[in-house]
Amino acid sequence: MKIKICGIRREEDVRYLNESLPDYAGFVFAPSRREVTPEQAVFLRQKLDRRIQAFGVFVNAPVETICERVREGSIDAVQLHGDETERDIQELRKRISVPIIKAVRVREAADIRSADRLSCDFLLLDTYSSAGYGGTGKAFAWELIPEKLAHPFFLAGGLDEHNIRQAIGQVRVGCCGAGCCGVDVSGGVETDGVKDGQKIARIVEIAHLE
Repeated sequence: MKIKICGIRREEDVRYLNESLPDYAGFVFAPSRREVTPEQAVFLRQKLDRRIQAFGVFVNAPVETICERVREGSIDAVQLHGDETERDIQELRKRISVPIIKAVRVREAADIRSADRLSCDFLLLDTYSSAGYGGTGKAFAWELIPEKLAHPFFLAGGLDEHNIRQAIGQVRVGCCGAGCCGVDVSGGVETDGVKDGQKIARIVEIAHLE
């Protein structure tokens, strides 16, 4: 099972990832305690093992801003975590050639079915919160995920080493026939608000053994 460790912002975080080798890393370019500047992202990407693909997380960012991050070489894929529409995705398609992931803040099954009609490459299913666009640290009701989606997807929201196996099982059911899928972890590999190398190593090992 593929795994993404999101919210990478320190050189130590990169070192932990290079030791554990998750499949993907996430740089957050949106207001958050995990936000990085474009300059930080370029610096960290240069130190990140090239076997790890870097996702850039954006919330309602201008298309040109997203394209600039891609051109700088700090990210290999774009994750749209705001209220972006099909029109935004189409505009990005005209200007960049990297994969596009659309996050869905899940309240009901209809939210997922609606997003499954978009022309993105992947979905990321996350927990809805009226307070913001992500990073709730809570899981949503996974039974809302349809048994089969057209898009491969990542499951996010409140994942840690204690529920990751159950999450992987849910991903396998929903991704049946849809290609590569995975899990997305951020706060679940932190201690006192910063990435914890031991937690990262454990959860990556679990995911890659499943």
